[in-house]
Amino acid sequence: MIDEFAKANLHGRLRRDRKALLWKLDGLSDYDARRPLTATGTNLLGLVKHVATVEARYFGEVFDRPSPEPLCRWQDHNGSDLWATEDETRDQIIGFYRRTWEHSDATINELPLDAPGHVPWWPEPYPNTNLFAVMVHVLGESNRHAGHADILREGLDGRTGVRAEHEEWIDEEARAAYCAKIEQAARSAAPTKA
Repeated sequence: MIDEFAKANLHGRLRRDRKALLWKLDGLSDYDARRPLTATGTNLLGLVKHVATVEARYFGEVFDRPSPEPLCRWQDHNGSDLWATEDETRDQIIGFYRRTWEHSDATINELPLDAPGHVPWWPEPYPNTNLFAVMVHVLGESNRHAGHADILREGLDGRTGVRAEHEEWIDEEARAAYCAKIEQAARSAAPTKA
Protein backbone atom coordinates (compact mmCIF):
# COMPACT_ATOMS: atom_id res chain seq x y z
CA MET A 1 0.00 0.00 0.00
CA ILE A 2 2.75 2.46 0.92
CA ASP A 3 4.66 1.55 -2.25
CA GLU A 4 1.73 2.54 -4.46
CA PHE A 5 1.26 5.77 -2.50
CA ALA A 6 4.97 6.61 -2.76
CA LYS A 7 5.07 5.77 -6.45
CA ALA A 8 1.96 7.83 -7.24
CA ASN A 9 3.24 10.76 -5.18
CA LEU A 10 6.68 10.81 -6.83
CA HIS A 11 5.16 10.35 -10.27
CA GLY A 12 2.67 13.18 -9.68
CA ARG A 13 5.44 15.54 -8.61
CA LEU A 14 7.50 14.60 -11.66
CA ARG A 15 4.54 15.38 -13.91
CA ARG A 16 4.09 18.74 -12.14
CA ASP A 17 7.74 19.69 -12.65
CA ARG A 18 7.66 18.68 -16.33
CA LYS A 19 4.77 21.05 -16.97
CA ALA A 20 6.39 23.84 -14.96
CA LEU A 21 9.58 23.56 -16.98
CA LEU A 22 7.72 23.76 -20.29
CA TRP A 23 5.64 26.68 -19.06
CA LYS A 24 8.81 28.72 -18.68
CA LEU A 25 9.06 28.81 -22.49
CA ASP A 26 5.56 30.25 -22.99
CA GLY A 27 5.51 33.58 -24.75
CA LEU A 28 9.28 33.79 -25.30
CA SER A 29 10.89 34.51 -28.63
CA ASP A 30 13.09 31.79 -30.10
CA TYR A 31 16.08 33.96 -29.29
CA ASP A 32 15.16 34.40 -25.61
CA ALA A 33 14.37 30.68 -25.26
CA ARG A 34 17.79 29.74 -26.65
CA ARG A 35 20.25 32.43 -25.68
CA PRO A 36 22.82 31.89 -22.92
CA LEU A 37 21.60 33.54 -19.74
CA THR A 38 24.48 32.64 -17.42
CA ALA A 39 28.26 32.67 -17.63
CA THR A 40 28.16 28.92 -18.33
CA GLY A 41 25.62 29.22 -21.16
CA THR A 42 22.54 27.94 -19.33
CA ASN A 43 19.41 28.62 -21.38
CA LEU A 44 15.75 27.71 -21.15
CA LEU A 45 15.37 25.51 -24.21
CA GLY A 46 18.62 23.75 -23.32
CA LEU A 47 17.23 22.94 -19.87
CA VAL A 48 14.21 21.27 -21.49
CA LYS A 49 16.44 19.30 -23.86
CA HIS A 50 18.72 18.26 -20.99
CA VAL A 51 15.91 17.10 -18.70
CA ALA A 52 14.37 15.15 -21.59
CA THR A 53 17.69 13.40 -22.15
CA VAL A 54 18.08 12.67 -18.43
CA GLU A 55 14.62 11.08 -18.30
CA ALA A 56 15.24 9.11 -21.49
CA ARG A 57 18.42 7.63 -20.03
CA TYR A 58 17.19 6.92 -16.51
CA PHE A 59 13.79 5.45 -17.37
CA GLY A 60 15.15 3.80 -20.51
CA GLU A 61 18.68 2.44 -20.42
CA VAL A 62 18.76 1.90 -16.66
CA PHE A 63 15.86 -0.58 -16.87
CA ASP A 64 16.86 -2.12 -20.20
CA ARG A 65 13.99 -0.29 -21.89
CA PRO A 66 15.92 1.85 -24.39
CA SER A 67 14.35 5.11 -25.41
CA PRO A 68 12.82 5.13 -28.88
CA GLU A 69 14.50 8.54 -29.29
CA PRO A 70 18.02 8.59 -30.71
CA LEU A 71 20.56 9.28 -27.96
CA CYS A 72 24.32 9.23 -28.10
CA ARG A 73 25.95 6.62 -25.90
CA TRP A 74 26.28 7.94 -22.34
CA GLN A 75 30.05 7.46 -22.64
CA ASP A 76 30.07 9.90 -25.58
CA HIS A 77 28.15 12.66 -23.79
CA ASN A 78 29.62 16.01 -24.83
CA GLY A 79 27.23 18.59 -23.38
CA SER A 80 25.23 18.96 -26.59
CA ASP A 81 22.04 18.19 -24.63
CA LEU A 82 22.41 21.54 -22.83
CA TRP A 83 21.57 23.80 -25.76
CA ALA A 84 19.59 23.88 -28.99
CA THR A 85 21.45 23.98 -32.28
CA GLU A 86 20.26 26.31 -35.03
CA ASP A 87 18.81 23.25 -36.81
CA GLU A 88 16.66 22.16 -33.86
CA THR A 89 13.30 23.82 -33.45
CA ARG A 90 11.54 24.52 -30.19
CA ASP A 91 8.73 22.22 -31.33
CA GLN A 92 11.20 19.39 -31.99
CA ILE A 93 12.73 19.68 -28.52
CA ILE A 94 9.35 19.96 -26.80
CA GLY A 95 8.13 16.99 -28.86
CA PHE A 96 11.18 14.99 -27.76
CA TYR A 97 10.42 15.87 -24.13
CA ARG A 98 6.75 14.89 -24.43
CA ARG A 99 7.58 11.58 -26.15
CA THR A 100 10.13 10.93 -23.42
CA TRP A 101 7.38 11.50 -20.84
CA GLU A 102 5.32 8.76 -22.49
CA HIS A 103 8.23 6.34 -22.45
CA SER A 104 9.17 7.24 -18.86
CA ASP A 105 5.57 6.99 -17.69
CA ALA A 106 5.28 3.53 -19.26
CA THR A 107 8.40 2.40 -17.38
CA ILE A 108 7.09 3.85 -14.11
CA ASN A 109 3.63 2.37 -14.58
CA GLU A 110 4.83 -1.10 -15.59
CA LEU A 111 7.55 -1.66 -12.99
CA PRO A 112 7.30 -2.02 -9.21
CA LEU A 113 9.31 0.38 -7.04
CA ASP A 114 11.81 -2.35 -6.22
CA ALA A 115 12.43 -3.23 -9.89
CA PRO A 116 16.19 -3.55 -10.34
CA GLY A 117 18.06 -1.13 -12.53
CA HIS A 118 21.68 -0.50 -13.41
CA VAL A 119 23.16 3.00 -13.82
CA PRO A 120 26.56 2.44 -15.46
CA TRP A 121 27.59 6.08 -15.05
CA TRP A 122 27.16 6.00 -11.25
CA PRO A 123 30.34 5.13 -9.34
CA GLU A 124 30.71 2.00 -7.26
CA PRO A 125 29.00 0.86 -5.11
CA TYR A 126 25.90 2.65 -6.45
CA PRO A 127 25.27 1.44 -10.04
CA ASN A 128 22.86 -1.31 -9.00
CA THR A 129 19.70 0.41 -7.89
CA ASN A 130 15.91 0.28 -8.22
CA LEU A 131 12.99 2.24 -9.65
CA PHE A 132 12.35 4.05 -6.37
CA ALA A 133 15.90 5.46 -6.21
CA VAL A 134 15.79 6.44 -9.89
CA MET A 135 12.43 8.18 -9.47
CA VAL A 136 13.81 10.18 -6.53
CA HIS A 137 16.95 11.02 -8.52
CA VAL A 138 15.09 12.12 -11.66
CA LEU A 139 12.58 14.12 -9.62
CA GLY A 140 15.52 15.90 -7.97
CA GLU A 141 17.09 16.64 -11.36
CA SER A 142 13.80 17.87 -12.80
CA ASN A 143 13.07 20.02 -9.76
CA ARG A 144 16.58 21.48 -9.77
CA HIS A 145 16.40 22.44 -13.44
CA ALA A 146 12.85 23.77 -13.13
CA GLY A 147 14.25 26.04 -10.41
CA HIS A 148 16.98 27.18 -12.76
CA ALA A 149 14.29 27.93 -15.33
CA ASP A 150 12.35 29.96 -12.74
CA ILE A 151 15.34 32.22 -12.15
CA LEU A 152 16.20 32.54 -15.83
CA ARG A 153 12.64 33.45 -16.78
CA GLU A 154 12.38 35.96 -13.95
CA GLY A 155 15.57 37.57 -15.23
CA LEU A 156 14.15 37.85 -18.75
CA ASP A 157 10.76 39.41 -18.08
CA GLY A 158 9.97 39.18 -14.38
CA ARG A 159 7.50 36.28 -14.72
CA THR A 160 7.52 33.87 -11.80
CA GLY A 161 5.55 30.90 -10.56
CA VAL A 162 5.06 27.20 -11.02
CA ARG A 163 1.87 27.24 -13.10
CA ALA A 164 0.10 29.74 -15.29
CA GLU A 165 -3.07 29.58 -13.18
CA HIS A 166 -1.13 30.81 -10.14
CA GLU A 167 0.67 33.64 -11.89
CA GLU A 168 -0.17 37.10 -10.58
CA TRP A 169 0.08 40.46 -12.26
CA ILE A 170 3.47 42.05 -11.73
CA ASP A 171 3.28 45.26 -9.69
CA GLU A 172 6.56 46.84 -10.74
CA GLU A 173 6.39 49.53 -8.08
CA ALA A 174 5.77 47.06 -5.25
CA ARG A 175 8.49 44.76 -6.59
CA ALA A 176 11.00 47.63 -6.72
CA ALA A 177 10.13 48.67 -3.15
CA TYR A 178 10.53 45.08 -1.96
CA CYS A 179 13.94 44.75 -3.64
CA ALA A 180 15.01 48.12 -2.20
CA LYS A 181 14.09 46.88 1.28
CA ILE A 182 16.22 43.75 0.79
CA GLU A 183 19.10 45.82 -0.61
CA GLN A 184 18.98 48.12 2.41
CA ALA A 185 19.03 45.16 4.80
CA ALA A 186 22.04 43.70 2.96
CA ARG A 187 23.91 47.01 3.09
CA SER A 188 23.12 47.49 6.76
CA ALA A 189 24.29 43.99 7.63
CA ALA A 190 27.56 44.28 5.70
CA PRO A 191 30.54 45.35 7.79
CA THR A 192 31.83 48.83 7.07
CA LYS A 193 35.41 49.28 6.03
CA ALA A 194 37.55 51.69 8.02
